[in-house]
This record gives sequence, structure tokens and C-alpha cells, in this order.
Amino acid sequence: MNRREYLAALGAASTAALAGCGSGGDESGEAPFEHPGTLEETFVANGDYPDDTDPADGYPPEFPDPPAAPDVDPDALETLSVNDETVRLLPIDDAEAWFRRSSARFVDARGLDQYTRSHLYGSVLSPAQQGSTGGGIEGWPTDEPVVAYCGCPHHLSSVRAAGLQKAGFEDVYVIDEGFVEWSEREYPMAGTKFGDGDAAALSEWRLDGRIDPAYAGEYAWASAGRQYEAAPVGDDGGFSIHLRFAGVDEETPVRVSTPTFTRTRPLGELAEGTIE
Repeated sequence: MNRREYLAALGAASTAALAGCGSGGDESGEAPFEHPGTLEETFVANGDYPDDTDPADGYPPEFPDPPAAPDVDPDALETLSVNDETVRLLPIDDAEAWFRRSSARFVDARGLDQYTRSHLYGSVLSPAQQGSTGGGIEGWPTDEPVVAYCGCPHHLSSVRAAGLQKAGFEDVYVIDEGFVEWSEREYPMAGTKFGDGDAAALSEWRLDGRIDPAYAGEYAWASAGRQYEAAPVGDDGGFSIHLRFAGVDEETPVRVSTPTFTRTRPLGELAEGTIE
């Protein structure tokens, strides 16, 4: 594919007032929003795309020859119940059509390191927070479509979507198949890493744990640096967090947080048995 570089320092001063939630799992409140216009990185696009003239708005740029509008019936979509909110799952084909038509804003619900590595072209970073406490996004109308995504494929994004809905956003969706599927299809992205070399650098782990079944429906979280993942607690109190992190191995300290305990141990140790 054709690749082009663009500098990340696009209009940072003009977007300083825009705010969203802070780092994943952090309930400290709102913090400055991060996106290609505020990050000191040189990003690479995985194709020759139109310029994103406003990296803070969450809209992709206008692509030539956009596809027809997909026939999306919001009431017919599959849903999840997340933190007392009903979250709608948008099929990736419809999400990609909305993307190329620039008819929705896109929000990355993962951590800063994951976003910097690769993200949907034109999307902004607004990580999920425990309890869907992230709030809204300052300056964004609450009646326009917003599509959140993560790589899990929709655990973090559904938590973030629930937070947006709690803040009054009325038309919120999550990409059902997640960012990994978007990346494998080579849909428009920007970041610092792409291709087979990037995939090989990502470690996949599964962390199984158990807490009191009374906490069914709440979330267990795992973090390593500024990379995050989460998974819901099942009816039996069990949970399985599937990690897809870069730069980690069995010796990397990983923090697992649940409603009843927090454990920080080497990743290999956490993956060996049941975390309790």
C-alpha cells in the first residue's frame, strides 16, 4: 500500500478546550482529550487518504466516492447491558460505510499506547473507565451518531458507550467485531505500527479469575503501562480477560482490578491459574 507520513502537531492549540475522559480505569474525572493533533508523534497512514483537517472532531475526512448509506435499524441491532445501559452493537460493514461517508464520530476506548500504535483514521482517544464514569465529550452534540471501538472486540468500547449514554448522548454504538477485525481488513488507520511485524509484536494472553457472583455484570480490568483491557464478570463470578498488548512478556507486571480485589503480579504468573 501507499504510505504517507503526517505530523501529529496539527492544531493542538485550537483544540485545547476539548475534553473527554482520562486514562482507562482512572476515576479521577475529565482530562485533556488526546488525538493526532495533541500527541507528539509522527503517524503513518496505511493508505493515501484525504487530510483530516480537524483531528479533534472524531469525524473521518470526506472520502471520494463514498458508498451508499447502509440500512441500519437501531432498534434491530443486537445489544449488551452494560452498567445499567443498553448498548447497541454495530456490524463492522455498516461502521465502515458510515466511516467512509463521514456520517458518525469515532471514539477509541483503549489506552494511550494502543491508540498511538494504531487507530481508526480520524478517530479520537477517549478511554473507558470503570463504572462507565467517563462522562461526555465537551463540544460534541449529544444527538449525533458516535461509534466507539476497542480490540476485545467490544468490552472496553461498550463501557465507554455506556458512559456516553449516561452523559446524555442519544445515538451511540460500538463496532461489534472490534478494532482487530478492522485492522485485519486493512480499513483506514493511522499510527506508528502496521502490518505483519506489528501483529507479531503483540502478545496475546488470557487471564481467568473469580469473585463473588454477587458482582455479576460488573467488570474486571487488566493494565500494563498505558494499555488496558476489561471483561464482564459472569453469573458464576468468573471472568476471562483477553489481552492483546505490545511490549509485554511473562515477566511484565500486570495489574488486575476487580470490584473486590486488586492484584499486581508478573503476567506469566497471572496467566497460570485462577486469579482470586
